Amino acid sequence: MATIHQFGPFRLDAGAETLFRESEPVALGRRAVVLLRLLVERAGSPVSKDALMQAAWPGLAVEESNLTVQIAALRRAFADIDGGASWIETLPRRGYRYVGPAVASVSEPSSPVSSAPAPSDKPSLAVLPLSNLSGDPAQDYFSDGITGDIIAELSRFRSLLVVARHSSFAYKGQTPEIKRVGRELGVRYVAEGSVRTIGSRMRVIIQLLDAASGYSLWTERYDRDLEDIFALQDEIVRAIVAALPGRMEDAGREIARRKPTSSITAYDLVLLGNERWRQLTVTAMAQARDYFRSAVALDPQYARAHVNIAWTIVCDVFLESPTTASLEEARSEIETALDIEDGDAWSHGVFAQLLFLSRDDAKAEIHFGRALALNPNDADVAAVFANILVYWGRWREALTWIGTAKRLNPFPPNLYHWYHALALYSGREYEQAVKAVMEARSFDRWSHGLLAACYAQIGRIDEAQAEADAFVSQRRRELNANGRAVPARTLDLAQARADRYRNPSDREHFLDGLRKAGLTG
Repeated sequence: MATIHQFGPFRLDAGAETLFRESEPVALGRRAVVLLRLLVERAGSPVSKDALMQAAWPGLAVEESNLTVQIAALRRAFADIDGGASWIETLPRRGYRYVGPAVASVSEPSSPVSSAPAPSDKPSLAVLPLSNLSGDPAQDYFSDGITGDIIAELSRFRSLLVVARHSSFAYKGQTPEIKRVGRELGVRYVAEGSVRTIGSRMRVIIQLLDAASGYSLWTERYDRDLEDIFALQDEIVRAIVAALPGRMEDAGREIARRKPTSSITAYDLVLLGNERWRQLTVTAMAQARDYFRSAVALDPQYARAHVNIAWTIVCDVFLESPTTASLEEARSEIETALDIEDGDAWSHGVFAQLLFLSRDDAKAEIHFGRALALNPNDADVAAVFANILVYWGRWREALTWIGTAKRLNPFPPNLYHWYHALALYSGREYEQAVKAVMEARSFDRWSHGLLAACYAQIGRIDEAQAEADAFVSQRRRELNANGRAVPARTLDLAQARADRYRNPSDREHFLDGLRKAGLTG
């Protein structure tokens, strides 16, 4: 049975996590609905900010501004009802309180709609971040790097569904109840453990648990020299797969991976670089590139270091960041990496994105296909492929791939929601696109721009203009910081992004929404 909360003309289906006005669903993101549910369940009583943020972003450290954005979305949903904008009362420095029409709660048969990840026919697994027991927080990058590598290796098994690194790392620094992890990530098995390094030695403890019962299926301790890190990772992967019921045949499969590098220092530099580029700032990307170049200097045959140099350049181009590097340099690095190891999914995925930026679309699609064939569990490649399919005018296929990405990464980064919303916008599903953007934990300039275009296309001009103002302000600030000429409130602010569309009609549709929102040109 699902609980239905009714108030005024609205009906909140707690099971489906959907708000209806009469019989029509309201375009609200899941987090806004979660917040509303908590408020109406405690109607008339104060609800603290901490309680609201824990309900909507369980286990995540987010800024209070994210809560403000979601509360504003709820108020907008009620604004056209007489007095509706004041149904959610702000309690300064404390929280919020629902003071709207009386709430009647009833039980109805459960809706088939669910926000939980869809079950998979494959054994499903999440690897939580290994705890750093070295006594030095600065060594987190090492335990995080080992975790990421284990996830990457497990992802190569086609008979498994492995949750993406980003979602697993939502639990970093926590000791979550395993049954909760299983529910939230939609997995049957969870691996967790710890890493301790002392001098040139390391101790790694791993256990595999059944998420439904919380019982341990297998536990092992490994004491090794640091230089044996790659052999240890392979051993752990084999042991985890062997412990999964019915997967013994996979455990015996030869993991055909050459030793990535003979230099533990080069490996350490790549882990440090990975930690930097994930910050997605201009400075951090340049620092990451320096780390990767240092790794290549130590071991010119280290394929991952070569491709990661290219990756930072691709990121700079996508983010429109100032850089002294070029796509030609990136292509040279990727080709070197693929000459060393052609069977690496990450390298093919990065190459595909570079080829798209170079407008070599036919080859880009080939390499996307190669990357997804080599690693069908790579959520990031699936998500980026979805985004580029939109620019190729294939938004229906994009929706399929972004759905796959979100299943593999149940706590996705904000970019996934942008990719999803952009595909929906291309499909003229503007209300659903707004809902997808609202799923993001925070908004950047392009989130505001897309919201402006969506609101304008459905005639919500005041909201469109407000979002356009935010887009213009943030976009101008970005261009100014990058040392570029800053256009006025014109479509020139969005032209670089619009030029990614291959079909002129798709490009015009993107710009048309911004034009209706008040940009000129």
